[in-house]
Amino acid sequence: MNSKDLWVLAWRGLIRRPVRAALTMAGLAVAVASMVLFLSLGEGVRRVFTQEVGSIGPDLQVSLNGFAQGLLPAPNLAASTAEDLRAFSAELGFAQITPVVTNLRQALDPKESAVFYGLPAQSGIQALFSGVQAAQGRLLLPADEGQPVAVVGARIAQNLGLYLGSPLRLNRQASVRVIGIIRPENSLTDTFIFLPIGTLQAALGAQGKVSLVAIKLQRPAEARRAADLISGRLKLEVQTQSDFVGFVDRALKISDAARLGISLIAVLVGGLAVANTVMMGVSERMREFATLRAVGAPPAFVRALVLAESVLLALVGGSLGVLVGWAGAWGVNLYTQNLAGIDAAALTPRLLALAFGISLVLGLVAGLWPARAAGKVQIVLALGRA
Repeated sequence: MNSKDLWVLAWRGLIRRPVRAALTMAGLAVAVASMVLFLSLGEGVRRVFTQEVGSIGPDLQVSLNGFAQGLLPAPNLAASTAEDLRAFSAELGFAQITPVVTNLRQALDPKESAVFYGLPAQSGIQALFSGVQAAQGRLLLPADEGQPVAVVGARIAQNLGLYLGSPLRLNRQASVRVIGIIRPENSLTDTFIFLPIGTLQAALGAQGKVSLVAIKLQRPAEARRAADLISGRLKLEVQTQSDFVGFVDRALKISDAARLGISLIAVLVGGLAVANTVMMGVSERMREFATLRAVGAPPAFVRALVLAESVLLALVGGSLGVLVGWAGAWGVNLYTQNLAGIDAAALTPRLLALAFGISLVLGLVAGLWPARAAGKVQIVLALGRA
C-alpha cells in the first residue's frame, strides 16, 4: 500500500465514529483557539506600545518608588520636589519641569474606567504631549489653574457620554466641567482626562503632593547621566524614557509567558483528548488491524495508520482552532476599537505557525503510544476475539 492508501484508510477510520471524532476535534479546536487569542493579545499590546506609546513621555521621570507602583503612581511625592529639581536646571540643561498627579478610576464596565492626569495649567497639556490639539472647545490655559475644568480625550468622551459643558464627577464631593475635547490622533491621549493639577489634588485630598515630576532635557542623549546624578543627590527614583520602555517590555514578556503557559495547558488537554480517542479506536479495532497484518501489512504500516489518524485529528482540530482564534481576535479588536481606538489583538504569521505547529506535534505525540500498541497486535489472538 502507498501513502495515499494510508491516509484514505486513516480518514475512513475516523469518520466511522463521527461523533467521537467531531467532539475530539472540537475540543482541540477550542484549545488552539485559546492559544491563538491569548498570544494575539500580547502581540497586539506590543504593537500598540511600539507604534503609539513608546515615543511619548518625558526624558526623565522622578518619583518616590519608581515603577514599583506601576505606570500611574499615587500622589505620595512632596510637591516641593519640583523646586528642588530646579537647582539642577543649569547643570543638566532642563528644558521643562512639570509636576504631575495621576489617578486611575476603575469600574466594572471598562468603558467607565478613566485615567485622570493633573498638570500645571500654565504649562498646558502640550508640555508632555506635543501635538495635542482641541477638536472642540479649547485646551488648558494658565487662568484655569485651580478651576473645576477638564479637557478630555475623544474616546473617553464618547465612552462616558461627555460633551462641551457637561459635568464630570470626580468623586462624591467634587465635579468639573468639560471645556475641551481633544482631536483623536493618539490612542493614549484619547483615553485621558486632563485637569489643572490643583483641581485634581483637591479632589484626591493630596494637597502638597504629586505622583511624579516629568523633566524634558535640552540634550536628551544625556538622560542616563542626569538620572544617576539626581538619584544620588535627592535619593529619589529617576527613570529615563528607555527605562520606561524597558519596564513595559519586561511586563509584556512576563505577560506573554503567563499566556503561553495557560495556552499550553489548554492545548495539552486537547492532546489528551486526541490520545484518548485514538487509543479507544485502537482497542475497538484490533480485529481490523489483525486482518491487515494477515493480508501482508507490516507492523510499521499499522503504526503509521494510527499515527495518521492522530495527525488528521490534530490537523482538522488545529485548522478549526486557528479560524476560531482569528474570529475571536477580530471580535476583541472590534470591542477595543470602540473602547479605546486600538487593536488589542494582532495575528502574526509567526503566531499562527506556532499554534498550528504545536497542535500537529501534539497530535503526533498523542498517537505514539496507541500506534505502538496497534503495531504489536498478535494476528491469531486478535482474530480469535471475533
